[in-house]
Amino acid sequence: MLPDSQRDSLLASARRAYEHAYAPYSKFRVGAAILLEDGQIFTGCNVENASYGLTNCAERTAVFSAISTLGPERVRIRALAVVNDRQVACSPCGACRQVLSEFGRDAEIYYLGPQGIERSSMRELLPDCFGSDSLT
Repeated sequence: MLPDSQRDSLLASARRAYEHAYAPYSKFRVGAAILLEDGQIFTGCNVENASYGLTNCAERTAVFSAISTLGPERVRIRALAVVNDRQVACSPCGACRQVLSEFGRDAEIYYLGPQGIERSSMRELLPDCFGSDSLT
């Protein structure tokens, strides 16, 4: 489990990230921050599109940012924080859960729940997830 100070820092990074969100349709800005095993933090925000299916969530934006900077072999997620500007419950969606599990099956997940910040694990949010090890 992350120390409180590290968790709070990750949540603050996610809050700063939603300031950059492009959400003209939903007006629902989301920010995410991932902490890698090596201590690096990458952030992302949601980016909407008039063709809704082309919208990208904050969590995937953060993961893709880390991969584009470091390459996939160096991206091992230790923790994720996700928040929004409306202070409503918002855990990672199914697509984000699948992407996150690819790079952090044992990651801790912090998100805004009905009673405030909740903690879960990737394995709890996406049990029996599909992965490359399923193909061998």
